[in-house]
Amino acid sequence: MDIETFQSQLGSDGFGNVETKQLPPAGRNTEHAHPFEVRALVLDGQISLGFEGQVRTYRKGEVFTMAAGCEHTEEVGAEGVRYLVGKRSSSA
Repeated sequence: MDIETFQSQLGSDGFGNVETKQLPPAGRNTEHAHPFEVRALVLDGQISLGFEGQVRTYRKGEVFTMAAGCEHTEEVGAEGVRYLVGKRSSSA
């Protein structure tokens, strides 16, 4: 998916606080949750998200979502990851 289409969809679906995030190579975050829904487009690198007993890896051009309050882990690939992310309040 291209960046312009993704940003347009974020806006029409009520996702605000759009920003580009970057995580360092081989970074890990233990199980945690966010109080908001997330939709992100991977721009470079890769990230693996673990939730509901499964792990899925997302690479450049792929979109991932995470419901508010979903407990998950994050593991960044050897080259790091950069992604465009929008957040939506759980009350939206």
